[in-house]
Amino acid sequence: MLKWILTTAIALVVLTAAMPWLARRFGIGHMPGDLRFTVRGRPYLLPLTSTLILSFLAWLIGRLI
Repeated sequence: MLKWILTTAIALVVLTAAMPWLARRFGIGHMPGDLRFTVRGRPYLLPLTSTLILSFLAWLIGRLI
């Protein structure tokens, strides 16, 4: 159980750090279905489509390995 929590935490840190590069390079976060809204002057991003695509790619890589 501890391994999964640690793996998830590390993956979140890596993906959070890589998100600006992924947005510039591949358009992650700017796809149709990704919601952007502003509340009290602060922008929020809800990347639904990007999450589905990244999850599918992770699943595909897991199946190939």
